[in-house]
Amino acid sequence: MGAGVQGKADNGGRRGRRRRRSRAMSEINVTPFVDVMLVLLIIFMVAAPLMTVGVPVELPKTAAGALAGDDEEPLTVTLTADGDVQIQTTSVPRNELVARLRGIAAERSSDRVFLRADGAIAYQDVMQVMGALNAGGFANVGLVTDTGGPALDGSAAPDQ
Repeated sequence: MGAGVQGKADNGGRRGRRRRRSRAMSEINVTPFVDVMLVLLIIFMVAAPLMTVGVPVELPKTAAGALAGDDEEPLTVTLTADGDVQIQTTSVPRNELVARLRGIAAERSSDRVFLRADGAIAYQDVMQVMGALNAGGFANVGLVTDTGGPALDGSAAPDQ
């Protein structure tokens, strides 16, 4: 009463001993692809914050909050402590500043520009650069500062 598998009694000689040829594998192994993509994702997540404008400037501290962002990458003009003017990270002579700004304004959809000036720069120099920004076609100028500075109403800054 036992159940079993019965084979053919007559195997015809060597037929039963032949090895079967293995088929070619038609599947794609996606595990290495996923591993590489995850590594690239981590690299870009770490490197993206480092790709901001990297001109070292001692920004003045104020109690003002941050401005809302745009879809377009913001244009940043920096005035360093030694009086050097830079658009993004490119140094620009002051006599060429208005001409370069007009060229940039023609290519951009937004007239917003951020002005970063070192705290040691004289007010007159900052106003001259702001006048050049206005003459270059940028009417929406945002002054960049660090948060945590004193408020004029005598209250402590929110970050302190």
